[in-house]
Amino acid sequence: MKAVLGLEDGTYVVGDGFGSDGECSGELVFTTQMSGYMEALTDPSYHGQILMFTFPTIGNYGVDRLNFQHPRVWALGCVTREICTTPEAQPSVIDYFEEQGLLGIQGVDTRMLTIKTRREGTLRAALVVGDDNGEYAVECARKVTPISDRELIPAVSCRQPYHIEGSGKRIAVIDLGIKKNMILSLKARNADIHVFPHNTTADQVEACRPDALFISNGPGDPLQAKDAIRCVSDLAGNLPIYGICMGIQVCGLALGGSTYKMKFGHRGSNQPVRYKDGSIYITTQNHGFAVAADSLPEGCGILYANVNDGTLEGFENAYLDVTCVQFHPEAHGGPRDTEIPFFDTMFRRLS
Repeated sequence: MKAVLGLEDGTYVVGDGFGSDGECSGELVFTTQMSGYMEALTDPSYHGQILMFTFPTIGNYGVDRLNFQHPRVWALGCVTREICTTPEAQPSVIDYFEEQGLLGIQGVDTRMLTIKTRREGTLRAALVVGDDNGEYAVECARKVTPISDRELIPAVSCRQPYHIEGSGKRIAVIDLGIKKNMILSLKARNADIHVFPHNTTADQVEACRPDALFISNGPGDPLQAKDAIRCVSDLAGNLPIYGICMGIQVCGLALGGSTYKMKFGHRGSNQPVRYKDGSIYITTQNHGFAVAADSLPEGCGILYANVNDGTLEGFENAYLDVTCVQFHPEAHGGPRDTEIPFFDTMFRRLS
């Protein structure tokens, strides 16, 4: 099956399509992870983006539904050098994409596309499966609305509040596109979990009498999370607040800081961060925006910084009891080292 990927700068590459005929358009982003391809594809934070894998082959162990981060694939499309056709388990990625009506392209030079992204920054793209008209794909890519102008969070957030019963501390969660492993990390500590939609107010959160508020990951520009920013701003100082990924960006904005769009972001399971004591952790990350460290108000202290580029990876405000990280401790990047200090410290403080 023919397929073509077109970029806004006029570049297009022709390859072999898999999944179903169709087209999609959004940002083209790359992840450096070597495994966990289905965890990535089902991460709601990839909503609005076409996901490219830098590792040459994906699909070698088939589709493992047990580790899906959401019941469905949220990435608009998949770009890879090669899909394994003889996986260790069934279904294969190709069969799953066909079954679910998803879009993918293989047989393209992902190294060239990754280098281009690193040099030029994240580009808008269009994937067309079932045709190889490169000029049409480029035209579609140029029509894509910039991600900062798109409201992506409502589509991935829960519609109504829901409760996961536990015998421990009561945690209110604002769902901006929460990953399953975040819920599992809270459940593993016996949390009584109350999950709220993205547009929840501070009064609604307080009505469940929580011991702490947790802000999840999510897609797009954090400035679009206006209700969550307002909620954190209203509750800061009245309730312990914790955030992961978009959660740190929402908290930073709520405290008066600023965020910015990164050139090509951090996506992968091998991102090194330095803790304030000098120790290094290898983390899993997926973000294209970051909090400007120098914009944080007085009282905020830096917890983690990225070893590669120095960007902010975590901060705390002891006076307001706000603690956030940019990376994903629940993803077990090292393989479990950052989950323990983040979640165990969180619940130890609440006890």
